[in-house]
Amino acid sequence: MPQMAPLSWVILFIYFTLIFICLNINNYTTFLYPSNKSTSIYSLTSKNWKW
Repeated sequence: MPQMAPLSWVILFIYFTLIFICLNINNYTTFLYPSNKSTSIYSLTSKNWKW
């Protein structure tokens, strides 16, 4: 794509870097906090079947 203007290359670079940073922040916050899924599943399965 050599016919593109240099400004559009800069805009594409900023666009993809912002997407990359957003995905990294999303993954960081997803894996940072400990999940309490095991305790909630245990509390749900420990209930009686009549409940």
